[in-house]
Amino acid sequence: MDTDMSVSSAVILAAGEGKRLRPLTKYRPKPMLPAATKPILEHVFDQLIDAGISELVVVVGYRHERVQSHFGSTYRNVPVTYVFQEKQLGTGHALLLAESEVDGTSVVINGDQLVDSRIISDAVGEHDSAATATMALLQRSNVEPYGGVLIDEDGIVTKITENPRDGHDYHLNAGVYVLEPAAFDAVRAVESQIGEHSLLDGLSKLVDEGEIVHGAVSEGLWVDATYPWDLLDVSSALFDTGVVNGNSKIVGHETTTVHDTAVISEPVLIDRDCVVGPGAVVGPYVCLGENTTIGSNAVLERSVVDNDTTIGANATVVDCVTGTGVEIGPGSTIPGGPGDVRVGDTVYEDEALGALLADRVVDRGGVDYVPGALVGPETDIQTGTTVRGTLAGGTEVRS
Repeated sequence: MDTDMSVSSAVILAAGEGKRLRPLTKYRPKPMLPAATKPILEHVFDQLIDAGISELVVVVGYRHERVQSHFGSTYRNVPVTYVFQEKQLGTGHALLLAESEVDGTSVVINGDQLVDSRIISDAVGEHDSAATATMALLQRSNVEPYGGVLIDEDGIVTKITENPRDGHDYHLNAGVYVLEPAAFDAVRAVESQIGEHSLLDGLSKLVDEGEIVHGAVSEGLWVDATYPWDLLDVSSALFDTGVVNGNSKIVGHETTTVHDTAVISEPVLIDRDCVVGPGAVVGPYVCLGENTTIGSNAVLERSVVDNDTTIGANATVVDCVTGTGVEIGPGSTIPGGPGDVRVGDTVYEDEALGALLADRVVDRGGVDYVPGALVGPETDIQTGTTVRGTLAGGTEVRS
C-alpha cells in the first residue's frame, strides 16, 4: 500500500530484559539477541527505515549500554535518540517517557519482535486524521499466546484482549501502532495495574470511550521470540521468507575461510572472520556469528551460533543456540530435540531444542547433552560429562 509518509518518527520499545529467554539475557536485553547473525533490534530498525521512517527514538532500560554501544547516534544515516527507562514499569510508562521526543503522529513498535516493513507501511497507510490510533493486525490461526483484537466490518477496533480464549474471531496484534498525541493522553489517564502502565490499556480506554481506533489488516513476516528455542524458528523464518539470503554461493565475507572439503548445505549464513575446517558439515538452517570457528569433521545443523564461538573437531551440534564466546569441545554431542525444557517454574515438553549454551560456557570435549539442556553463562563443563536439565551459571560441572 502506498503511504504518504507524513509519519516520520518511530518510538521503539526496547527496555525489557526478556526473562523467559534467560540465561541468554543475563548480559544483554532480548532486543539484542541474534536473529540470524544480527540483533533482533537491528532488523526492527531496518524494517522501519524501509517503510520510510527517518527518525528513531528508542526506549532502553535493562542493559541499555549494549543497545547504545551497538548503534550509536545514527543508523543507516537515520538519527537515533535514546530515552532511558530506569525501572521497567510497562509499555505505557515507556511510551510516555518518549513523548517529548516526537511531534504529531508517530509509529510505536516493539523492539523485540520481527515485523515486515509491509506491516508498518500498511498501518501508516490505513491511518487517517479521524482516528486517534491505528493498530497493525494479522490473520493467524492461533492468537491465544499473544494479543487478540476484534474489528467490525468497517475495520474499527471493538475489543483488545491479551491471550483471548473465548472463541471469537480475533486478529493478532502485531505490536505496531500509529498514534496521535491524544493516544498518549489516554495512556496517561489509565490507572497502572500491579505496578505496570500498559499501552494496550490506553488503547482499550480509547475504544471504550468511542474514539476511533483503526485495525489495519496486513500480511508479511511476524515472528516473536518468547523462549530460547524460538530463536531457531526466527532464523528459519528469515531464511524461508527471503529476508536473509541463505545461498551458500555468497556465504560469508572475504575474511571467511571455508575449507575445500567442507560441505555447506543451504540455507546458511556465515558472518565475517569465520573458519570452517576440513570435512565439516554446516547446514541447513545454520547461522554463524562473526569470528566463529568450526573444527574438522564437525557436524552442525539448525543452529544459531553467536559471535566468537568455537566448535571442536568431530563435535555434533543440532538444534542448538549459543551465546557469545562459547567453546564446544572436540567430540561433544548435542543430538537435537525434541526435549523437555524448564523455563522458570514451567516445563515445556517436546520442544525442538538440543541445548542452549549461554555466554562464555566452556565444554572441555566429549560432553553429551540431553535434549532441552539449558546451561548458564560462564559454566565450565569437564570432559566426559553428561549435561541435562538446567545448570546455573558460573559453576564447574564434573562427570
